[in-house]
Amino acid sequence: MQATDTKYFGQPAPGAPAPVERSRWAAVKRGFRMRCPACGEGRVFGKYLKVNDVCAHCGEELFHHRADDAPAYFTILIVGHITVAGALFVEQQFMPALWIQEALWLSAIPTLSLTLLPRIKGALVGYQWAGRMHGFGGASEEPEVV
Repeated sequence: MQATDTKYFGQPAPGAPAPVERSRWAAVKRGFRMRCPACGEGRVFGKYLKVNDVCAHCGEELFHHRADDAPAYFTILIVGHITVAGALFVEQQFMPALWIQEALWLSAIPTLSLTLLPRIKGALVGYQWAGRMHGFGGASEEPEVV
């Protein structure tokens, strides 16, 4: 293995120059805005939840992401907290009829879920990009066989 090779279990080889630090907070914010975590200009998604293979603006490869079920779990967690807290607050403050509560929260749940899901997935892709996870660092995740 050469000193400049970065295929050392996803980390720089001993003696290799350290990679440029990527800001996790900036990448997560860009991803939440559904923009490329590298440049902040290109779109992360080609369709509702389909991540583009490459950023159209800067050419950064985005197909490395491994979001799996995490965005759905985070969305359920956030929407559940908002909904339960909101329903309890509205009930305590205004005591509306049950049908008003049902109409309000049964329309708010899918709206919040469908709005937050792509943003949370974009933020997760940005976090993975900033942490150089799953191939975003330009190095193979497979250990080199000697």
